[in-house]
Amino acid sequence: MNFQPLGNRVLVKRVEEATTTMSGIIIPDNAKEKPSRGEVVAVSKEVEILTKGDQVLFGKYAGNEVSFDDTVYIVLDVDDVFGIIN
Repeated sequence: MNFQPLGNRVLVKRVEEATTTMSGIIIPDNAKEKPSRGEVVAVSKEVEILTKGDQVLFGKYAGNEVSFDDTVYIVLDVDDVFGIIN
């Protein structure tokens, strides 16, 4: 996949959340929310704050989903990113 975001945008791949709670209860698929955590896959030339590989938090309904090679990514505006996870 070769995708270069334009403007103040980044391409993010969602990081899946745990499927069980700390007490061992399994969370069914229909009860899970879309994760709001992801890994930056590509960054536009205008974005200086984020780099490829950064783990970020973003809004639950932010961005636009796109698919490449059967993988779903999200194109996010930098303003929709809440912060970097260390």
